[in-house]
Amino acid sequence: MTIRRGEPCDLPAVAAIQEASPEAGRWNVADYLNYDFEVAVCGANVAGFRVARALGEGECELLNLAVEPSFRRKGIGRRLLETLLAGPSKTVWLEVRESNATARNLYGIMGFQEAGRRNEYYSSPDEAGIVMKFHSC
Repeated sequence: MTIRRGEPCDLPAVAAIQEASPEAGRWNVADYLNYDFEVAVCGANVAGFRVARALGEGECELLNLAVEPSFRRKGIGRRLLETLLAGPSKTVWLEVRESNATARNLYGIMGFQEAGRRNEYYSSPDEAGIVMKFHSC
């Protein structure tokens, strides 16, 4: 597996992964090119992606993370998160669907802590978002 910067040619595969991941956010994938956008590539396939944006010095927000269903439970999501969390000290924020126990578990293992709750944050279906925070020293 290789992690690299996402490119315009990756957008159809990223859109398909996003569509196959109802628990993930629904963004216009072309907008990902404006952010810190990385893809995990296995062989010739885009297996997952991660998008984040800077909020200020030493602070960013994870906007979306998803792995193609046939590649799940192989450490791809973890690797995509590791590339975001690596490097200088920083704070990373995210929101995750309350019902998304798999993602919440991964984020907890990676050092994120619950910092709040946003009622009715998500739609289709309506659901609370759990705000999580990672802070490296």
